[in-house]
Amino acid sequence: MSMSQSQQLPVVTAILIVVGTLLSGCSVPYYWQATTGHMRIVRAREPVAELLQRDDLSVELHERLEVSQVALKFAHDELGLPDNGSYTSYYDTDGLYVVWNVFAASEFSLEPRTWCFLVVGCIAYRGYFSESKARKYADKFAKKGMDVYVGGVAAYSTLGRFRDPLLSTMLQMSEADFAGLLFHELAHQQLYVHDDSAFNEGFATAVEAEGQRRWQRAQGITANARTAELAGQTQQVMALLNSTRAQLARLYESDIDTGRKRARKHALFAELNMNFAVLVESWARDDLKRRPYSGIFATGLNNASLGAIATYADYVPAFEQLLEKCAGELECFYARAADLGDLDADTRREHIKELLAVAGESP
Repeated sequence: MSMSQSQQLPVVTAILIVVGTLLSGCSVPYYWQATTGHMRIVRAREPVAELLQRDDLSVELHERLEVSQVALKFAHDELGLPDNGSYTSYYDTDGLYVVWNVFAASEFSLEPRTWCFLVVGCIAYRGYFSESKARKYADKFAKKGMDVYVGGVAAYSTLGRFRDPLLSTMLQMSEADFAGLLFHELAHQQLYVHDDSAFNEGFATAVEAEGQRRWQRAQGITANARTAELAGQTQQVMALLNSTRAQLARLYESDIDTGRKRARKHALFAELNMNFAVLVESWARDDLKRRPYSGIFATGLNNASLGAIATYADYVPAFEQLLEKCAGELECFYARAADLGDLDADTRREHIKELLAVAGESP
């Protein structure tokens, strides 16, 4: 799934659940909404090559579609990412998200709940093609006292099993963000490990970031002050989030009574919101225009949304370290990442922790 940093999470994508429901034991209504939602897009999508020949196409959309195909060729030729015909067709979402993902976590746990499907394995969210259905499903967990988060996504992947279309929500991003998102989605086709969302998203996000750097160099775009400012802002927010997560983890592992634990949890989230507000004020004083993560703060942070952020962010430094060990050679990087993916879950986690330690990150 994907959305801009100011709206929800940074580039976030969804593995299309219809891939799993086709052969899994999901309920018939869920299977039906996933299948019909995807098929609605399949039937309405249009080949990009044909769209580019139309005289009535807006100049802006024409330019965006042209860039999309250049970025796609770059992904295949320069990044070595798979070519199965994905992103050569286009679907207009009419400005709306096409998929909404539900995240959930227990009241006193940062571990996201997972949902399991036969083809894609267990993943840390459940996707719906309807916001109302996603929120109705999330309410079931909220009524049980769990923390929930529902986020709209701008893109999804069928892991190469179908020819995924470009969505208009993808093209609404800046060129660099869109290119990165495209690389992220194709990275899921390059490597996907069952039952390990953090691994899959960490790998795809690392490919996205490296792909963006190479794409910008190829386009003659040098890193400007605004790019550096946004990176610095993002690091500031992540420092706040990681500090709060560490405090929450210690709290949840403690043996204090439930009432005191609940009160302390609320206090920690209130403190996080206050610290973020102070940070935003400092950005305003420095005349910084971007507000990374402001959307997800506005929805009210909880264990589920922290878990969603962690799923996409925690392992990225490990994969960046792996790329460094490969001296930036992507073929080597993909092979080394695939080797990690072949390990059993516990051994893989230990190797990731070692890479994080070398990168200077807390496992």
